Amino acid sequence: MRDLKIPQQRHPEKAHRPDNAQPKKPSWIRVKAPVSDGYKETHKIMRENKLVTVCEEAGCPNAGECWSQGHATMMIMGDICTRGCTFCNIATGKPDGLDAFEPGRVAMAVQKLGLNHVVITSVDRDDLKDGGAEHFAQTIRAVRHRSPKTTIEILTPDFLKAAPGALETVVAAKPDVFNHNLETVPGLYLEVRPGARYFHSLRLLQRVKELDPTIFTKSGIMVGLGEKAPEVRQVMDDMRAADIDFLTIGQYLQPTPKHHAVDRFVHPDEFKAYEKAAYGKGFLMVSATPLTRSSYHAGDDFAQLREARLKKLGQA
Repeated sequence: MRDLKIPQQRHPEKAHRPDNAQPKKPSWIRVKAPVSDGYKETHKIMRENKLVTVCEEAGCPNAGECWSQGHATMMIMGDICTRGCTFCNIATGKPDGLDAFEPGRVAMAVQKLGLNHVVITSVDRDDLKDGGAEHFAQTIRAVRHRSPKTTIEILTPDFLKAAPGALETVVAAKPDVFNHNLETVPGLYLEVRPGARYFHSLRLLQRVKELDPTIFTKSGIMVGLGEKAPEVRQVMDDMRAADIDFLTIGQYLQPTPKHHAVDRFVHPDEFKAYEKAAYGKGFLMVSATPLTRSSYHAGDDFAQLREARLKKLGQA
């Protein structure tokens, strides 16, 4: 699939940076262009309900496959982020106010698509007192009301600047999976994720489990940013110490020359080694491939995750 090129004015905070060369992708990274009827129908439903998807905004390489199957990751609270992570292709700036009708439109789209499992994510909204926590909760409740059999996975920001109680508001809405990505190893945070704090993100996920142990927790990182294998394994240990259930590891792909450079393309065999190590550390579910993304095959993975928990409880 062609890389989605976003005009540079969408990234004013990156304009001063020198261009980074974009290396040619190896054969295991390339995917097919989206042309199926299923893709077109999903696109139509998204537009009819005036919804934003992270699939489009972040230029996900799996969009063609997922949309062809009627799967899409809804992105709520607009398409402008208050952070400026160097890896991310979502525009940075001052967002508009929240749309009170958006939760209902998300629920309508989930129903029309007939989803068994939906992933709902958002931009960072540091401009809001609660970081958008209540909007997340309203969206979860709206989907539950219209599609009670649909399982709900949320991929949230870190609520770093939100008032106390924001996380509790989201957890009280009882999503089935609470996902928040660490994105990279702690040594690269200042360079890759400067507005975030590694141990705050870890603690956020640990706190979810403390508030509601029935909710699955999930987190992911990208590789190919300049990290070393021992650092990745240390992140795995940190995640398990925070009782995180599900780990995703995927290849970083550079959206434009102004974004963080690709350090290298990690070979599929290395991903298999990471997967083996992660299962050995006690994760219930691991997805580690070059094209793995947080919401890729999320519905199938959730079913396996639930089965893995039941097996674990049976052994206890």
